[in-house]
Amino acid sequence: MAADSVTAVEADVELHPRIKAERERGLVESADDCKKKRFDLMVERKMAHLLPPRLEGENPEAVEPTTVFHQHKEIDYQGRLWILLPSGVKGVDPLDTKKIMLVLCPKSGVHCIRLFPQTGHLLLSAGLDGSCKVWSVQQGQVMRTYNGHTAAVRDVQFNNDGTKFVSVSFDRYLRLWDTESGKVLGTYTPIDMCRCFNNKVVAYDATTGKITQEYNHHLAPVNTITFVEDNGTKMVTSSDDKKVLVWEWDIGVPIKYISDPTMHSMPLITMHPTGERYSLQHKKKMEGHNTAGYACDIIVSPDGQFVCSRDADGKICFWVFKKTRMLQKYHAHDKGPAIGVVWHPVEPSVVFTCGWDGVIKMWQ
Repeated sequence: MAADSVTAVEADVELHPRIKAERERGLVESADDCKKKRFDLMVERKMAHLLPPRLEGENPEAVEPTTVFHQHKEIDYQGRLWILLPSGVKGVDPLDTKKIMLVLCPKSGVHCIRLFPQTGHLLLSAGLDGSCKVWSVQQGQVMRTYNGHTAAVRDVQFNNDGTKFVSVSFDRYLRLWDTESGKVLGTYTPIDMCRCFNNKVVAYDATTGKITQEYNHHLAPVNTITFVEDNGTKMVTSSDDKKVLVWEWDIGVPIKYISDPTMHSMPLITMHPTGERYSLQHKKKMEGHNTAGYACDIIVSPDGQFVCSRDADGKICFWVFKKTRMLQKYHAHDKGPAIGVVWHPVEPSVVFTCGWDGVIKMWQ
C-alpha cells in the first residue's frame, strides 16, 4: 500500500498508546536535532573569522612532513645524540656582559619559543611559515628543521624529557614529532575543534589517535590549557567566556570555577613556581604595557621573584612579583609585537624573546 493510503487508514484507527508515545518521542527528537544543527551553524558563522577559510577544492589531507638536519653529523665522536647536552656544558656561557647576548634570525616571523627541559641547551621555535626549528644555544645555529604545516604554527611544546614535541598550526592540524629524527609520530585533526565552535577541551591517546575524554563546560572557544602539577593530574583552562576552570585529569567535571565581573578574556596563562592555590588576587595587577589584540606571552622567573611580559609595541617588561612594580622596560623587536618569552631553567638571569620580525634574542 502507498504511504498516503496507510496514513488515511491510520487516521480512522485508534493506535496503541505505546505506538503513539514512540511516534511523539521521534518527532520531539527530530525537532531537537534540527534546532541543535541550526544553533551550531549560527555559532560557526560567528566564529569563522578565527581560522583561515577552507577554499573550494582545497585538499583536506595533511601535507607530507619533511625534515632537514643542518649540521654535519647527528652523532658526535663519543656516540652521543645531537639532542643531548654536550659534555662539560652546564648552562649558558655568559661570554659578554651586554644586554643582548645572542641573536638568531629565522627566515620568517616567530610566534613561539620553548627551551629544552631541565638543561635549556636547545631552543625550539614555531615559525609563521609553518616550520619548526631546533637551535643550539651555545653555537647559535639551527640544528634541524621540521616542515609539516601549511599555515603558521601557533604553539609548540616539548615533553618532559625533550625527546618529543607537539606543534599545532592554523591549518587545523596537530602533530607529534620525534625531536632527534624529525619523524611524525602522530597527526590529529578533530573536525569540530577545527571549526572552533564546540567550546571543548579534547584529550587524545597518542598511540591510537582516538579521543579519550572531553571537557565541556566552557561557553566560548577555549584559549589555553596549562598543566599545573608535575605528574599532570590537574590542568587549568581559560576561555573567551571570561572564566577559568580547574580540572582533574580524566574527569569531565571541573573541580574549581573562577570568575569575576572584572575579569577579561585570557589568551594566556602561566603558573608561578610556588603556585598551590587557584584564586583571583585583585591586588596583583601589573599595568603599563599594551597587549590589546595580541596573545603576548608572560613568564615567571624560576625563583618566582620576577615576571616578564611582552608588549604589542615590541617591548619587554620586567616586574617585581610581590610589589607588582615595573623594574625595567626594553625595546626588543621591530615591525610587530614581542610575542614570545621563555626563562632559562638553569641560568636565572637569562631570558629569550621572539617576535614577528623574525628575530630571537637572548637577554641577560
